[in-house]
Amino acid sequence: MTGRPAPRAARLRRLAAVASLCRQAGPVLVLSQLVVTVLAGLLPAATVWTTKLLIDGLTAGGTGTVAGPVGALVALGLFAGVLPHLTGYLRAETDRRLDMVLQDRLYTKVNGFQGLSRFENPEFLDELRTATQATGGAMGPVTSGLFDLARNVIALAGLFAALAVLSPLMAGLVALAALPILLARMSLERRRVRMIAGQSAAARRQIFYSTLITDVQAAKEVRLFGLGDFLKRRVLGELATLQGGERRLDRREAFTQSALAALSAAVSGAGLIWAVYSALAGRLTLGDVTAFAAAVAGTQAALIATVENAAVASQALLLFGYHERVMALPDDLCPPLRPATLPTLRHGIELRDVWFRYDAGHPWVLRGVNLTIRRGTSVALVGLNGAGKTTLIKLLCRFYDPTRGSILWDGVDIREVPPAELRARMGVLFQDYMSYDLTAAENIGVGELAAMTDRARIRAAAVTAGVDETIRALPRGYDTLLSRAFFGPEDDDPQAGVLLSGGQWQRLALARAVVREHRDLLILDEPSSGLDPQAEYEVHRRLREHRAGQTSLLVSHRLGAVRDADLIVVLSGGMLVEQGTHRELVSAGSRYARLFETQASGYRDDSDPVPQPLI
Repeated sequence: MTGRPAPRAARLRRLAAVASLCRQAGPVLVLSQLVVTVLAGLLPAATVWTTKLLIDGLTAGGTGTVAGPVGALVALGLFAGVLPHLTGYLRAETDRRLDMVLQDRLYTKVNGFQGLSRFENPEFLDELRTATQATGGAMGPVTSGLFDLARNVIALAGLFAALAVLSPLMAGLVALAALPILLARMSLERRRVRMIAGQSAAARRQIFYSTLITDVQAAKEVRLFGLGDFLKRRVLGELATLQGGERRLDRREAFTQSALAALSAAVSGAGLIWAVYSALAGRLTLGDVTAFAAAVAGTQAALIATVENAAVASQALLLFGYHERVMALPDDLCPPLRPATLPTLRHGIELRDVWFRYDAGHPWVLRGVNLTIRRGTSVALVGLNGAGKTTLIKLLCRFYDPTRGSILWDGVDIREVPPAELRARMGVLFQDYMSYDLTAAENIGVGELAAMTDRARIRAAAVTAGVDETIRALPRGYDTLLSRAFFGPEDDDPQAGVLLSGGQWQRLALARAVVREHRDLLILDEPSSGLDPQAEYEVHRRLREHRAGQTSLLVSHRLGAVRDADLIVVLSGGMLVEQGTHRELVSAGSRYARLFETQASGYRDDSDPVPQPLI
């Protein structure tokens, strides 16, 4: 966020954009608010002038001269009583509809980012979080504020006209006295916008620390390590920074506003003294004095309201600027000029001299990888942490494009294929899988939305993942909500929301991957890392049956789980250093063999008793 207010041209452009969205959200509502605004703007001047006529009529003593003003004041009073409620409804409905339009635009845009680079960029995430705050209600100072501004301008015009009729000189003095108010308020508004912009980093840090204190995922470590007071001090420190800036500005604003209020009072007092002496001299009637006093007070109130409208609208437009910036971003993956059709996999997937790094300032993660995954074979990817295994999976899913080199699917470069079409051909279990606050069936069904209501298919996936019995034992079986986030004291069934263990969640995520039947490629990244040995054995046995004849890529640190793969590939430092079958690599006595022996030795001890065969 820039520390300077948006240029005037940018504000006008954003103002026009918000107005266009309002018309899109509800054209009839906009027209209705416009009509109400014009009538509301004319109300103060009409009331002032009608009151003058009534008082003059009463002074004259004629019954017929007061009937019209009395009727008009009754009608104006009725309208003034109904107006706030009508205006409130129109504003609330406009905010609701605009909120739908803004949220739809924003999330459509975010869903259109096909890669991951945006979501792994902290600066973008900050902008996105701020953009989500540009709701219909937050844009109220711009949407409804425009109508408020128009109403105040109309009211000002009417009241100035009334003043000019009574005394052109006093009307000019009131107008001149309004200039310092306008200039001072606009200066304060610019300072406030700069303060908000300059404090955005402190505000983000305060939210981050306060979230850690209240987040259920962080609660264990916060309590185990005694981090509560440490985080609280961070929260209060950032809050003190925020409040310090606000306090300085509020002091300046209080001083400035007091000085301007004194100026307004002086002008009003001088005008009232002039009006009284003019009435005593016979130049003004009693109704004129009343109208003059009301017109001066109304003019000053309308001027202040107009400046306030401009100030809060400017802040809202600053917020809308984040929405605009997100909307203006291009996709993080270059779209193909002529999209190619992805063929059914018949030969294989080839990584040809693939190099990758996340940006020019970072080291290479993959260095000249050449690998062929032949159709119908199982390939295992092994290596130490940081070897590039997860990055290679991201490239296969086209969350990123290679910095150099290419990935070919039966000879077709996957950069020439729409990402959604490529991903629809895959079933994938990520190591950092999601745990959704949904039912058990929905947690599996999100892997294949077409299967969401196909309970037989969902259960078959759960059986393959070894989690069917666990789900059926839940209070509501597959319809059990796997979360306590939506439950409170008012809920009748305390068992309705259930929390699973880490291993159970992993098997549920595995079911989410395998529910995608008949895919060309199955990718499993550490599918059993959270399982006990017995569960791991059962899961891999079922997966071997499920993967039979399929093209699959298995990533695992546990080499015993990959020894039956058709091809084992060893990555080290982003380079492919070995490949072959388990037997071939062990016989070669190289890196894989040493790693396998290291793991196997952890299970052996010469002093251990020899297990007896089961009878």
